[in-house]
Amino acid sequence: MKEVDREILLAFWKTHILHHASAGPIHGHWILGELREHGYELSPGTLYPLLKRMTQRGWLRVNRDPRAGLRGRKDYVLTAKGRKVLALVREQLEELYDEVIREADHHD
Repeated sequence: MKEVDREILLAFWKTHILHHASAGPIHGHWILGELREHGYELSPGTLYPLLKRMTQRGWLRVNRDPRAGLRGRKDYVLTAKGRKVLALVREQLEELYDEVIREADHHD
């Protein structure tokens, strides 16, 4: 069951990341704390590959202070493509909410 949970939760984590990046640059340590506030327990070993995949897909861009060297903090910024993905996800979430939550309330 843990793998099923993780597979579903990946979509929630990505949505949170896109949402917060839409408000401004985010960095890994901060998003780990933010996700934990929502009850998600991610390790850096899960988060950083996820951020890398989101960057490779063109949803996020990495900014780094060149004076900080290779180990300096990476700030993740939402790209135009990421904004389109987030807009689509928001539409789909609204439709899913209407079907799963609102319709369930009417059936109870």
